[in-house]
Amino acid sequence: MAVLPSPACPTITAIYAAYEAAADSGYRAHLGASLIGTECERAIWYSFRWATRARHTGRLLRLFDTGNLAEARFVADLRRVGVTVLDLDPATGRQWNLRDASGHFGGSMDAVAIGLPEAPSTWHVCEFKTHSAKSFAKLKADGVAASKPLHWAQMQAYMQLAGLDRAFYLAVCKDTDELYQERIRHDAESGLRILAKAERIIGAARPPARISQDPAWWQCRFCDHHAVCHAGAAPERHCRSCLHASPAPGGDWHCARHHAPIGRREQEAGCAAHLYLPDFVAAEQVDAGEDWVSYRLPDGTEWRDGVPAAAPPDIVAHLPCRICRATIYRVGPGKGPHIAELICTGCKTGGRWLSKVDAAAMGVAA
Repeated sequence: MAVLPSPACPTITAIYAAYEAAADSGYRAHLGASLIGTECERAIWYSFRWATRARHTGRLLRLFDTGNLAEARFVADLRRVGVTVLDLDPATGRQWNLRDASGHFGGSMDAVAIGLPEAPSTWHVCEFKTHSAKSFAKLKADGVAASKPLHWAQMQAYMQLAGLDRAFYLAVCKDTDELYQERIRHDAESGLRILAKAERIIGAARPPARISQDPAWWQCRFCDHHAVCHAGAAPERHCRSCLHASPAPGGDWHCARHHAPIGRREQEAGCAAHLYLPDFVAAEQVDAGEDWVSYRLPDGTEWRDGVPAAAPPDIVAHLPCRICRATIYRVGPGKGPHIAELICTGCKTGGRWLSKVDAAAMGVAA
């Protein structure tokens, strides 16, 4: 007898699809404290440079949302026993947002609290987590530092940035609703090392060394960036993968090609002048010009990234857009006495026209 297919579940399918449709771009603007405990610095650098877009199924996105929803219940539980919990920053009315001096490293604290029965007069960084039964059992047996080193490093980073001496880790087993708590002492030396690690990764123009040269090494096999790191896959074209872009103070990015700051939307879009960071190309660099780099591929053929330097630019920097304040424009055809039209790469608004003088100064062909 033929095996009957599984019954269709159109409602569930639609729910998962809705989560996927509402998902963000898959790129995090900053280097998150939740990643800084990762042992492989190359993997962290890849995340900061958007080497691999995070793509999750609707089911997994819903699971993430379950963890987010649990935070409100944790806060309510603590308040129920008399603990003062600030889950929003009173200065902004929004979630606590911590950044280092560069503006590129940090994260969002779940809360800060005072009045815990164990230490009623001490402010604590609060970190709330949900666990599977297996993960929860290991947490109970070994503690946070040993069983969840990324969580421990995340709290050390928050304590260092917030200037607090204690953290309170509150976790729940999703299978049984059993709770686990642990007070974490601030380790000043570890906190400084974490900030130094973040600074080193943010400022690195090239990827740090791999944790292993073996693609089958367990940490490599389960890494999101395995294809880029070990299989020669190329990241998508965007500003973070471009050799012209570099981190700037205040959490900003700067384009050396267009001599202009790069906003978040512009970073994701990239431009026609994009050139891969050479370390993203699994080939030998053999030549380069102002707007191109030539590589010799493993099979001996040559591949040119970019366009010849003599070609007129089709992306230019100009005055801020009157709509979105972006400064990078695509060059479109002119009209009447105008040499060219500038179309904002941020909001796609046109109507800014180039005179002959401005066009000549920018190298735009007449």
